[in-house]
Amino acid sequence: MSAKFTPEMKKTHTILVPDMLPVHFQLLINIMAPYGYRCELLRTASRAVVDEGLKNVHNDTCYPALLVIGQFMEALKSGRYNPDTTALLITQTGGGCRASNYIHLLRKALESQFPQVPVISMNVSGLEKDPTCGFQLTAPILLKFLYAVLYGDLLMMIANQCRPYELQKGATEKVLQHWQRKLDQAFKTSEYMHTKKLYRQILDDFAAIPRTKRNKIRVGIVGEIYVKYSPLANNHLEDYLLSEGCEPVIPSLLEFVMYCAVSTAVDGKLYHFFDSSVLKNGLGYELIYKMQKTQIEVVKKHGVFDPPHDFEVLRARADKYINQGVSMGEGWLITAEMAALAESGTENIICTQPFGCLPNHIVAKGMMRVIKDAYPNANIVAIDYDPGATRVNQENRVKLMLANARKPGDL
Repeated sequence: MSAKFTPEMKKTHTILVPDMLPVHFQLLINIMAPYGYRCELLRTASRAVVDEGLKNVHNDTCYPALLVIGQFMEALKSGRYNPDTTALLITQTGGGCRASNYIHLLRKALESQFPQVPVISMNVSGLEKDPTCGFQLTAPILLKFLYAVLYGDLLMMIANQCRPYELQKGATEKVLQHWQRKLDQAFKTSEYMHTKKLYRQILDDFAAIPRTKRNKIRVGIVGEIYVKYSPLANNHLEDYLLSEGCEPVIPSLLEFVMYCAVSTAVDGKLYHFFDSSVLKNGLGYELIYKMQKTQIEVVKKHGVFDPPHDFEVLRARADKYINQGVSMGEGWLITAEMAALAESGTENIICTQPFGCLPNHIVAKGMMRVIKDAYPNANIVAIDYDPGATRVNQENRVKLMLANARKPGDL
């Protein structure tokens, strides 16, 4: 029987969180602090993480699971943390993806080595229901999480539009860190809810960074959610693209949140059922979409930066090529993102493909030809990420793609 996170442990335990989106996750962790949770974001990116993953899960497990579990095990064995006062936090999507089952693999890995370390499930799909658990996602926390995703997306998006063009190296990072601290304080009051005001201030501060003309090759990054966003999983793909003189273009996390919410309603329509989950997800989707529209309107009105993709536009793009009932893993969302990027001028696209993620391969590699037929100038490459793939080979494939890349406005 695995250890349980009790209410008393809030006072004694540090909760480790695996890295994926450094900007977003730091905001989420800071939100938890006033509620009594002491969380720490793991940033380890050494080969030891991969080695621990290979030791502790069977070798046909998908690459994201291997890395998440490996990062946890490396941290516990490193001596940096006391296993007697450490807990682990892992998300469960609740869908058909094996991400719902990572938690069982992690607990199995802990059984013989660190049986005292509790594993906490963070999910909104009703998995691991336990009212006595010392970790509870209350309505106020979930609401702040939603706002944190919105702010995190905006910071990530604008930073990527500034960093390749900054005249003084590090200027974008300085503004980014300033706003992470400021938002941390905003979440301790009701100020975080004043989105329009904060959006405009964020846009103004980034727009004030001295920059050259925005004319570099833009490269979109799509694919499985963990490998798409995690520097550990994609071997710091964003940094590599910057070093090659490119502008990374990364779809927002909110798109995946909305995709998950709307998929339940789509399933209800396809399979002719209506229950509480359809109702809740439908209402949640309407709320989130309204919030996204507000952000898009503010960015457009400001006029300096490109806004995120409107989610209803993404759904319309998907309908041209694939049914919205294809919702395993990232499902139709990957196809829609590739189409939206190509249509909006980001014709160079890297599709990150982790080992063991069959749905991702079907809706990404399987749809690349369809997207290329629709957008003849689309320059799409699939990059495989697995324990045996070398960074050199991955970067060489990117270089080959860039050799055929076009800048925005090229004929």
